[in-house]
Amino acid sequence: MTEKLISPKNAINFLNSENTFAVCGFTMMGACEAFLSQLEETFLKTGEPKNLTLLHAAGHSDRVNGIEHLAHRGLVKRIIGSHWGLAPKWGELINHNAIEAHCLPQGQITHLMRAMASGKPGNLSKVGLGTFVDPRVEGGKINDLAREKDSFIDVVDFYGEKYLFYKQIPIDLCVIRGTTADEFGNVTMEDEAIKLEALSLAQATKRYGGKVIVQVKNYVKRGQLNPRSVELPGIFVDHIIVADEVDHTHKQTAGYFSNPALSGKYQSPVEELSRLPLTIRKVIGRRAVKELYYGAVVNLGTGIPGDTIGTVASEEGILEDITLTVESGVIGGIPLGGTDFGVGINADAIIEHPYQFDYYNGQGVDITYMGAAEVDSKGDINVSKFGPKTVGCGGFIDITQNAKKVVFCSTFTAGGLETKISNGKLEIVKEGKIKKFANQVQQITFSGPLARSKNQKVIIVTERDVFELSEAGVVLIEYAPGINIGRDILEQMDFTPIISEELKEMNQEIFKEEKMVFKNEFMQGTEQLTVV
Repeated sequence: MTEKLISPKNAINFLNSENTFAVCGFTMMGACEAFLSQLEETFLKTGEPKNLTLLHAAGHSDRVNGIEHLAHRGLVKRIIGSHWGLAPKWGELINHNAIEAHCLPQGQITHLMRAMASGKPGNLSKVGLGTFVDPRVEGGKINDLAREKDSFIDVVDFYGEKYLFYKQIPIDLCVIRGTTADEFGNVTMEDEAIKLEALSLAQATKRYGGKVIVQVKNYVKRGQLNPRSVELPGIFVDHIIVADEVDHTHKQTAGYFSNPALSGKYQSPVEELSRLPLTIRKVIGRRAVKELYYGAVVNLGTGIPGDTIGTVASEEGILEDITLTVESGVIGGIPLGGTDFGVGINADAIIEHPYQFDYYNGQGVDITYMGAAEVDSKGDINVSKFGPKTVGCGGFIDITQNAKKVVFCSTFTAGGLETKISNGKLEIVKEGKIKKFANQVQQITFSGPLARSKNQKVIIVTERDVFELSEAGVVLIEYAPGINIGRDILEQMDFTPIISEELKEMNQEIFKEEKMVFKNEFMQGTEQLTVV
């Protein structure tokens, strides 16, 4: 039997200059710190390997670690990923045109890996049509160096309909993380918080004759692992790294070394979630929660949705009557936020990353709550580009394009907004400097015209009003008590919305400290939404 155990230093020898190198992670979940930090050290000492292409599906850093180790001029010449919001060094390289950067939807990268694993030349999907990843818009090319190169996406006609074809990206080497490996290379993931796209990535790499290296905490003799617990069979694994200093190089998440409630080993006693103070973020979350109904399967994005929806639902006593999900593969439980976004406490199930996106792409999600940086008169939404800075789309396009209902949650303006909430009313004390409702968004991360053509239900909730997307455009349907529509809404927009003939004031209970009273309405409510 070939010896598969190898040191991180020797593992770097399998990565050559100009290779395509793939990692498997979600924030810091799955981060192979022993390998990544050694790769950084080797390059800084020797200048080799160099000019790599780095492929990753999800954002994979915590502002310091993960792929941040690889953010050096010369080490990587091209990056293909979905999100760099927690990767400031990568943001600098991308924004200063020091590296060729391509942004593809997170779910489509995971599906591309699975397609490549089965010998296909790429992956066919409607996800991304009409957005910045569509070659007729930007083709996912997010800086000048990338615009000089061919796109990794084509538009194709298939049975009379338009699709995007995500082209294969042959992989020379990948690194994946597990918990325990045996001498043959069989790998389990009992302490990992999520399974990620590990199996698909390993199989895709082997398809091209590449090397698969797995970092683990434990190494045992062959025959000691339960075969039903093996996530990566040894036939897909070339080498095993056993991490040392595991409290740093093999943390379960950015915030936890090991929490059994995140990996599903145990159910943790969870006290009632702390009640949120009455701020405009809570006001937005309260109004957004009113879009819920009994039995809904829900996806939560980062920001206001992740910070408020679960807690407000708990306050109102309806959290157990809905199912929260996260694109990483977590179903049920209580999702975490910040640099631990992607995991959940006491999940009902943890499935593989690509299969969660199968469910999302197939319209499994009843309601998704997402943030919004810009909105224009067509209903286009931008969350991926802010001035010269591009953070990427993550799973946003996959999820919002296919959810039955999308609820965008955002403050009305940004940059110094100050408000006062009292006696069931909202007062704008100081207006924000940045108008979020613009004539044209800087980048199309959500296509309003596509949503309108499918009759997709789209709601935009801010602290002072509510809009919905209709066939005719963006429609103002509610305003907050205490708000002057002309001064506080219309004058703060770069376009004039359609005013609903049924325009009404938002319920004052949203702006009061007391608990809202809408559970009976929630329990009786169901939604029949058109499958598009």
